[in-house]
Amino acid sequence: MTSAELPAPYGAGAGSTPAPAADAPAGATPAGRVRIHHLQQAKDQGTRFAMLTAYDQYAAQVFDEAGIEVLLVGDSAANNVLGHATTLPITLDEMILFSRAVSRAASRALVVADLPFGSYEVSPEQAVESSVRLLKEGLVHAVKMEGGAAYADTVRALVRAGIPVMAHVGFTPQSEHALGGYRVQGRGEASQRIVDDAVALADAGAFCVLMEMVPAATADAVDAAVRVPTIGIGAGPGTTGQVLVWQDMAGLRGGRQARFVKQYAEVRTVLADAARAYADDVRAGTFPGPEHTF
Repeated sequence: MTSAELPAPYGAGAGSTPAPAADAPAGATPAGRVRIHHLQQAKDQGTRFAMLTAYDQYAAQVFDEAGIEVLLVGDSAANNVLGHATTLPITLDEMILFSRAVSRAASRALVVADLPFGSYEVSPEQAVESSVRLLKEGLVHAVKMEGGAAYADTVRALVRAGIPVMAHVGFTPQSEHALGGYRVQGRGEASQRIVDDAVALADAGAFCVLMEMVPAATADAVDAAVRVPTIGIGAGPGTTGQVLVWQDMAGLRGGRQARFVKQYAEVRTVLADAARAYADDVRAGTFPGPEHTF
């Protein structure tokens, strides 16, 4: 059991006292800021934590208050905010903008940002420079990086620089062209490669391993092979944490959903109904009424 976190010894800025999450699961995480060692405690104690993407202040506030332990400023903002077909076009500058909005709004959750395509592959030095910008300008607490064992040296460089790293193995969307599209990874004999990648990245210092679109048996093998917590998206129920894109989880995005998505609300329907009702009032001349007029 770790001791309680001390107040920031050098000051913490205006309005920086974390607010307790009213609906947080009892005993899941502390009322203050979630830290990487709290995620490790979950793995050690056999408990679980939740992670959602967030790209703006309101989603971040809502999820923070709901007790979501980890917010991911994903490069999936390319698909879900900017209208791109893939994650590849989003830039580091755009990621910093989204990250800053989320980090300013979340007083409790651990905020992790994706290193976008093209911001880390050239060298460990490039990865450190990009990650420093995400922490310094984007105000996030950790970065997530796609790639296997070949990036172990990059992870080491980031950790030496004091930057917490979440590894991402299995299906890696930034490599979709090399992988032949959106395909499940780690089937059959390829399962061991996913395990080896995860072990190499955890040994290099990654504080967590996220697995995307891998068979549950492969994810279970990874979870057993690494001491650090694991997070799954389309990786079965055996991981320490789970993550979904919030627009999928809440039913905002239309169209066909991935098999691993569970939709917990119909936000698209609610929003469309509200927009239609507003338009009807405007056309009928009933809005604005006297109560809305100065």
